[in-house]
Amino acid sequence: MDRPAQLVARPMERAVAYDPGTAADSLHLRAARVLDGNWTGTSTVPSRGLYPHQWSWDSAFIAIGLRHLSPLRAQTELETLLAAQWRDGRVPHIVFNPSVPLDAYFPSPDFWRSSTAGRAAGAPRTVQTSGIVQPPVHALAAWLVHLADPGLSRARGFLSTVYPRLAAWHRYLLHRRDLGGGSLASVVHPWEQGMDNSPCWDAPLARITPAPARSFRRADLDHGAPEDRPTDLDYGRYVRLATDYRDRGYDDGRPAPSGPAGPNAFAVEDPAFNALLIASEHALARIARELGATGTARHARAERLTAALVDRLWDPARGMFLCRDVTGGELIPERGVSGLVPLLLPALPRDIAATLVRTMCGPHFGLGSTTRLVPSYDLRGEAFDPHRYWRGPAWFNTGWLLERGLRLHGERGRADALRRAVLHTADASGFAEYVDPYTGEACGTTDFGWTAALALDLLHDQPAWDKGTATAFKGGDRG
Repeated sequence: MDRPAQLVARPMERAVAYDPGTAADSLHLRAARVLDGNWTGTSTVPSRGLYPHQWSWDSAFIAIGLRHLSPLRAQTELETLLAAQWRDGRVPHIVFNPSVPLDAYFPSPDFWRSSTAGRAAGAPRTVQTSGIVQPPVHALAAWLVHLADPGLSRARGFLSTVYPRLAAWHRYLLHRRDLGGGSLASVVHPWEQGMDNSPCWDAPLARITPAPARSFRRADLDHGAPEDRPTDLDYGRYVRLATDYRDRGYDDGRPAPSGPAGPNAFAVEDPAFNALLIASEHALARIARELGATGTARHARAERLTAALVDRLWDPARGMFLCRDVTGGELIPERGVSGLVPLLLPALPRDIAATLVRTMCGPHFGLGSTTRLVPSYDLRGEAFDPHRYWRGPAWFNTGWLLERGLRLHGERGRADALRRAVLHTADASGFAEYVDPYTGEACGTTDFGWTAALALDLLHDQPAWDKGTATAFKGGDRG
């Protein structure tokens, strides 16, 4: 049942929550066709033109949607990504397809030089990857994929295969990336956090001398409008950071007892990155229990990390979480959607969860009043731009995460409204990469992988989330 034609024609097995009848059916078919068109045989590219390789957190979100079409393909998606894991535990943010020309994407494999520059960190020799990481959604994705077809998962040994790799991935983040000494993981490049061009990075990036424009060629401008993409100045800083990290052998440095660590000119504790690590730690606990071990220690670790997140990144005056500049030692006073994502966490104090909902629906993000979807940056911020990459547009993965968070904390009316808005906008925009938060106008590329996948996930009823995953977060016994 995994051939593309069969996948597209496969009848829906669960009730849908969008529009009745043919509207939901046709959305299901169109989303399935996007995922079929982006499938390479072992993984799914975010888009055929702009992003022609496998991306780490894209594959996790894509697997969450693929489980409704083919649990086998969803399992393969994650297995392919984790097969490129480095010996030190990091899961690289790009796994390169050797059949794609080098000039199709920059930075390309010859920039990262993973098999040579990453040798000391244990980069694989048989596949080329980048040397940085992306948000750790993977254990959460693996658990949801397992729940889609537990029989197939057990027969293939899916969880027993991925569990040790996921555990090593979490160890890497919790130990090698605790650069601030406060138990939270740091990112060492804006690309690692996934919200590449957020104004939250402007202050720490200002310390970075950009690489000369003549030293690189921006392949992204071949596929996207310049006004939708990062500026050349920002891109030059991204290249400089990546070059410096590569040239020191992808060494993360060591946490200092009373300050920032090692050689990192850019080190930031980000609330969304750490919230996803916590959510995945809860999921990893449930995977351990499925495999016959105890998940108690992992649940306890997740709750300790939640407390650390509140202690280090919560700003009651702004009513949300902020990024911490580890190198500079201060919170960054910018409101980005990343600061709302911890709503995903079940152990979040009730008053903080309620405050996050008010902030999301208030004048800075406008959900339910002025915006269709949650913008990526403060509507009232000086750097707000409704079309430029992560500086204002709404993205579908953050919409999915916030819908889940609203639902988890009992805000079902708001969750249902956001769910409808995500589904309508995904369909109307041609499964756009991101959209104008006011109008829903498509930006970036279309036929985007995680947009189609997460629309599929929201289209289906969610017993695995509402009961299984939420119960797993709280240490329940549902299998």
